[in-house]
Amino acid sequence: MFSQPLSAAQAQVFDLLQQRIRQAYGAQRTADAEALCTRLKRYLPDLLPPLAAVYGEHPGFEAFVERLVDTLVKADLERPEDLRQLDLERLLAPDWFQGPHNLGYAAYTERFAGNLRGVAEHIGYLEELGVTYLHLMPLLQPRPGENDGGYAVMDYRAVRPDLGDMDDLEALARALRERGISLCLDLVLNHVAREHAWAEAARRGEARYQAYFHTYADRAVPEQYERTLPEIFPDFAPGNFSWDAEMGRWVWTTFNAWQWDLNWSNPEVFLEFVGIILYLANRGVSIFRLDAIAFIWKRMGTDCQNQPEVHLITQALRAAVRIAAPAVIFKAEAIVGPRDLMPYLGVGEHYGKVSDLAYHNSLMVQIWSGLAARDARLVRQALEAFGDPPRNTSWATYLRGHDDIGWAVSDEDAAAVGWSGEGHRRFLSDFYAGQFPGSFARGLVFQENPRTGDRRISGSAASLIGLEAALEQGHPQALQQATERLLMAYTLVLGFGGMPLLYMGDELALRNDYAFTQVPEHASDNRWVHRPRMDWVAAERRHDPGTLEGRVFEGLRKTVQVRRATPQLHAAFASRPLRLDTATVLGLERAHPQGTLVQLYNFSETPQGIHGSVLKERGILRPLDRLSGRELHFDGEWLLLEPYARLWLVNASA
Repeated sequence: MFSQPLSAAQAQVFDLLQQRIRQAYGAQRTADAEALCTRLKRYLPDLLPPLAAVYGEHPGFEAFVERLVDTLVKADLERPEDLRQLDLERLLAPDWFQGPHNLGYAAYTERFAGNLRGVAEHIGYLEELGVTYLHLMPLLQPRPGENDGGYAVMDYRAVRPDLGDMDDLEALARALRERGISLCLDLVLNHVAREHAWAEAARRGEARYQAYFHTYADRAVPEQYERTLPEIFPDFAPGNFSWDAEMGRWVWTTFNAWQWDLNWSNPEVFLEFVGIILYLANRGVSIFRLDAIAFIWKRMGTDCQNQPEVHLITQALRAAVRIAAPAVIFKAEAIVGPRDLMPYLGVGEHYGKVSDLAYHNSLMVQIWSGLAARDARLVRQALEAFGDPPRNTSWATYLRGHDDIGWAVSDEDAAAVGWSGEGHRRFLSDFYAGQFPGSFARGLVFQENPRTGDRRISGSAASLIGLEAALEQGHPQALQQATERLLMAYTLVLGFGGMPLLYMGDELALRNDYAFTQVPEHASDNRWVHRPRMDWVAAERRHDPGTLEGRVFEGLRKTVQVRRATPQLHAAFASRPLRLDTATVLGLERAHPQGTLVQLYNFSETPQGIHGSVLKERGILRPLDRLSGRELHFDGEWLLLEPYARLWLVNASA
């Protein structure tokens, strides 16, 4: 996190690399050369140690480092002037992505607006919501046919032809940037499509490219690995290895037979990805979602997830990119347990040096758990298991994403509140599949594993939270409750701190899209049920308070506006759960120099009370709710909360 002086050995390396850089720039660009050298000196202590730890034993390590710097020089020489200006601005304001003004929005390009030019035509809609960060789901050239929703990439330097081309991507990034919106793209690190040029060369027998992958002549080694490897997609892609008849070898395929796992122990793979990242960064991409990052390092006898080398490699990637494109940040797609998640932001010697953002998967899971159980105790227990993230990083908080929901509830957390972990996970699967008596949800079971009992859930936020059922039943009270439930859940996402993310359509309460079964390449994957096309007719109703779309859109928009003006929600200040006597209410405290903020969330459809001492002990003697702008009053010693209430309380006298 903090700048370190160069060691004597690093200073020697720096002197050699500095000469190389100055020679490459020549006399015409001395200022740019010196700026690059300054960044190299700053980040070399973050770059060299992890590279040496992972690749130091390879022959020619010194030449590898020189080739890496040549890649950085080439990218810096090609970097457009407007992006150089952005680099400078973000170097001067390194917390640009941590402030409470930030709001992310995630969408599939074709489902949001048809193509990249269509997205550009709808920037005004994003501005109206307050979006500052747009994550367009996989749009780089995938393999034809089945491609895991675009995560089987065939060419990292090309755009899917039906969406546009690289010029369209660059134009969109520029248009977004001019309106204060950063563009985020997926970078699939663990695997490439079987049709990628590297894999094609490997299948032709080229040894250089076979070394980019994990391939085996027989099943002996794969079977040793399989003893400890889980199955990610047991329904349609069992096992972790596939036979390639053309190559005549077994290849590691964690996700699908046509997604070949890369061999990150090969330094050539590292160099390839530095080049890819900087190529896209020079076209205006400033946030990379590091997809499937937990899987990139393989170790016999483990589940081959969250290995120490993952964090070393990510730190080295981040340091390299900081040198050549300092406006760029990384977001880790690490959907892992609490103990494994924090290292993706950096702990110990890696503190604050790995990814800048990481998904808070546990918060997402616990919100759904609390809503089903009408009980916030497990939510609080799970959040207490997290330490504070590094102060220069941020959680990415969300209610729904493009993926299924896996019930990452630990047995230890469940036991701490007197529950069975296995029983609660089974309850959540039943509840959100609509199979539990009294459930309000309309979800689909995804990838049931009979051996482990694991069942994940697909479904849009609106359908899982009860809006689809309420509309089917024509039940006004149920519709009102479901609307309040959705707004409460998203207010918690917005209030937890960090970078909150809206999933496309949630702002309009779009429900499940069951037409996915009519699309051959989607029919076998029910996650497409919560990937609907944007309903622009419904969006026209967003300003009508008498419509569902109007109530949800305006409710979210107003909360976003309040958030922007609430300094306590800067990501550098952590949320800490409060221990309350009321089981259905979650309390969060955010201490801040401008006064403590206490948030209260009622997870039930019944009124609840909170003893006033919770607020008074934190200096909130006259509670002012930032969301409504109203000063609240105690009923005796109690503060009363309406069903699904959400309160952001500060002291009125402050």
